[in-house]
Amino acid sequence: MKGKPIGGVRRAQLITTYGIGSLIAVGSESFMVAGIDRWAEISPYDHVIHERRLEKELGVQCFRLPPASDSDKYGDIPVIRFPEIQSCPGCNRLAKARFFGATRSPAKCKECDRELVPSRFVVCCAAGHIDDFPYFRWLHKGGDVSSADGRKHDLKLKAAGRSASLGDIEISCSCGVRPVTLEGALSKGALRGISPCTGRRPWLGDVPKEECEEFPRAMQRGASGVWFADVRSAISIPPWSEGVHKLVERNWKSLRKAPNLRERLEELDLANHRHFSMEEIIQAVEKRRQDEVGHTDSSEEALKFEEYQALVRTTEEKPWKQDFVCTPWQDGTLTSDLAVDKIMRVKRLREVRVLRGFSRLAAPSSVNSGRRASLYAADNRPDWLPAIQVIGEGVFLRIDDARLAVWESLPQVQARAALINAAYQGRFAGFGLAPDREITPRMVMIHTLAHSIIAEWSLNSGYPAASLRERLYVSDKMTGFLIYTATSDSAGSLGGIIAQVESGNLPSSMRTAIDRMSWCSADPLCIESDASGTDNLNLAACHACVLLPETSCEEFNTLLDRALLTGTPEQPDLGFFVHVSKGVSRPEA
Repeated sequence: MKGKPIGGVRRAQLITTYGIGSLIAVGSESFMVAGIDRWAEISPYDHVIHERRLEKELGVQCFRLPPASDSDKYGDIPVIRFPEIQSCPGCNRLAKARFFGATRSPAKCKECDRELVPSRFVVCCAAGHIDDFPYFRWLHKGGDVSSADGRKHDLKLKAAGRSASLGDIEISCSCGVRPVTLEGALSKGALRGISPCTGRRPWLGDVPKEECEEFPRAMQRGASGVWFADVRSAISIPPWSEGVHKLVERNWKSLRKAPNLRERLEELDLANHRHFSMEEIIQAVEKRRQDEVGHTDSSEEALKFEEYQALVRTTEEKPWKQDFVCTPWQDGTLTSDLAVDKIMRVKRLREVRVLRGFSRLAAPSSVNSGRRASLYAADNRPDWLPAIQVIGEGVFLRIDDARLAVWESLPQVQARAALINAAYQGRFAGFGLAPDREITPRMVMIHTLAHSIIAEWSLNSGYPAASLRERLYVSDKMTGFLIYTATSDSAGSLGGIIAQVESGNLPSSMRTAIDRMSWCSADPLCIESDASGTDNLNLAACHACVLLPETSCEEFNTLLDRALLTGTPEQPDLGFFVHVSKGVSRPEA
């Protein structure tokens, strides 16, 4: 797989945009990123990432940065040519690249000496399979090459050039069958009776095809629905974020089963570490050993609750490579009209984002989690997954739980949130599943508040909205959210977010953010909407007011309603902050 690089992407893109199984356009060619079981053969992997809580949840030993090398000694990310079907702009022939005599990049037609054009279309299914568009079967109304009567079948593709529509693209065959266009090929049921799902997984190499009963759909190869990353993330928190535990992690293979820790630490020249005493290191080793044999809850909800507990308590800065520093703002709370009872400055945080799979046709969710496509062949599972880490800063805000409880008990508030909850249940019911949670008024309100603050701070902090990210902590035990930088370079720790608190402008910026949500340029259509967004999971929320770049939102821009923030003209008391400002939801002394 070693050879001359054909192109380049950033490491972060190999987790979020161009991961395993996705298609990358390089010049005039198209390639697919191969599975990670083929990466290990070509890379030294000296960039190992550890995040203990995520490792336990995903069942791996470590995470690794995607390799990046321009040297001839080490390989890089392996890719395969896909789609396999190409066309020649000279002779209009349509066939797999090998039939043109193409053996290297860029692929050329041996007869015309013209660069081949990759097929514009592929077919995908909800189970993650992908294959070339079935041009032969489309032209022959479902017929197969193997069932032909011995006649020669040379396909040709010709675009009339009159327009960019599919009806302008004509497919013909040397067998004399009547030519057809691709008109309607991308519609949902276009391949019914033409071609079933082939079960192909080309990113895994020569693995056998899977039996698949899903119905395939044709798509343009550059469409967003061809590949969705399934990314799992976690924030490093104590004790694993502390320097002594990072030191133990790097030497874990030597310390894991050492019968005499003191002797082993002396052998590793760690007995007289400049920052940690031997007793501190021994305690960290014992903690790590207990964690390996323990059976703690590693679900997403449990991991978030652990983070929430870390965010509401103080973690002072310590020497030597600490990944988490969280201190309270001296004012502690905001004025009563904002109902924020705790403000924490997260001066340093580290987030690990892991690519654990991907989906096609629909973004990954708890509904289609069983259809997640694998990054490796089943019989060749590695003990790691690809990941990146983000070093940045953030601000954590906790909403007064007592005031929330009074507000969300109001009948009109419950009725409003019930519309979104019903749509959420309907999403699961379509797949014969029970919903994984209840969508509560506090969930929708806090989520919408986080969006409004991100939009406001993107104007004041110097960060674009796409560089800020939310992390929601909402349940019957949690009522907060974290807004933090989401960039994987040094721009993530420039202090622009912390400055929103330390400047003393936090109350005014929150009020401005909330006031902005009281109107929208799409009103009255927006505020009067009783269903919007994907699967009707939003109410009053559109691109002109609430929606953010999807990299900023952990719920894929769903579960939003600004009416629960500021009310509606007909029902102003729906808004949480309207109640807070009036004192209605202020608990009795």
